[in-house]
Amino acid sequence: MLVTIFLSGIYPALLLSSFQPIQVLKGNQLLGTKTTHFRKALVVLQFTISITLIIGTLGIFKQLHFIQTHDPGYSREGVFSLELPSDEFRNRKDREAFKTQLRTLTSIDGVTATSLPLENNPNSMSGGLQWKGKAEDFNPTVSALSVEPEFQPIFNLKLLEGRWFSHAVRMDTANVILNEKAVKTLGLKPPYVGQSITFNGRAGQIIGIVKDFHFRNFHEAIAPAVLFYDLSWQRTFYVKASLANTSRALVETEKIWKRLYPDQPFGYHFMEESFQRLHEQEQQTGILFNLFATIAILISCLGLFGLATYTVEVRTKEIGIRKVLGASVFHISSLISKDFVVLVLIAFAMASPLAWYALDRWLEGFAYRASLGGLTFGIGGLIALVIALVTVSTQAIRAANADPVKSLKSE
Repeated sequence: MLVTIFLSGIYPALLLSSFQPIQVLKGNQLLGTKTTHFRKALVVLQFTISITLIIGTLGIFKQLHFIQTHDPGYSREGVFSLELPSDEFRNRKDREAFKTQLRTLTSIDGVTATSLPLENNPNSMSGGLQWKGKAEDFNPTVSALSVEPEFQPIFNLKLLEGRWFSHAVRMDTANVILNEKAVKTLGLKPPYVGQSITFNGRAGQIIGIVKDFHFRNFHEAIAPAVLFYDLSWQRTFYVKASLANTSRALVETEKIWKRLYPDQPFGYHFMEESFQRLHEQEQQTGILFNLFATIAILISCLGLFGLATYTVEVRTKEIGIRKVLGASVFHISSLISKDFVVLVLIAFAMASPLAWYALDRWLEGFAYRASLGGLTFGIGGLIALVIALVTVSTQAIRAANADPVKSLKSE
């Protein structure tokens, strides 16, 4: 900041002290083409930074929109979660009573329980799977998620083959369902359903293949997942509220919670909110880029406004002559503005590869990303061009409407 203050003061001081007094008193033009070129170079630099930040902001928000609208492979609308305390989740009787009482409420469309949060499952394990044809030294890392029969209809997971778990099938506590990625990772051969598999020491079968779904943030690729049915692992409850009675569902759920767990605070999270928190850092980055872009644009506009004012002052007599010869306001405004359009286009040409490189590097952190496309860059350049034209037009129109008699009376 100190260097900036020093330079901003020393430059005009040196410039003014270099003027010849006799030339000043004669009213001659004191600033040559070198100074003009320097000013134009500064404007190009300022707009290069501004356009880079504008395109960066658009790219970040495009990725955030992609994350928010991309199909995660399951439905989370109207679903909120409840986390059991570590001491309470071991009490299976209360857990089953909690689910049973919730299912009687008309404000609730469904209740299920899992071992870990569906939208952010950090669990991974290796060495717990055995199947026919497995190499002894092959121990793939998989994510494990305990689910129950009500899980699939609540989240609308898509079964590609086989069936889901059932209360009526006793062996389902040893059976598993795999996602598409797990099938590829394990190197299984079709038909997949019916193959014997041992998971965590329990010998069962593959009863279904589910379509890949996101159970982590978009920075990570979908991992191989093993879904199993074991009530002792359940800790996270998911309640699907009726969309017309969401508030009532929360109130009634809290009453049941306090009746069963009077010493535990009632806390819930809607899946939509939990999903948003997974990408909170990207949202903050977008806000910061938006702020920086706004500041850079304001600084660029100040520089452009100063250059436009100087240009109009230098060309005052030329504008007056053109008006006398019949030039219209539009013609004169266009004549002044076109030089600045060229500066913005040069800045756009310089900013585009910089913005593309920076965004491409940033998007490398996402396993699933939006395509940049030319439209993002085009919109960024158009925004800068419009801002530049609005800034310049005030001076251009003022000069075009000036009385030519006043500008030429000294000649």
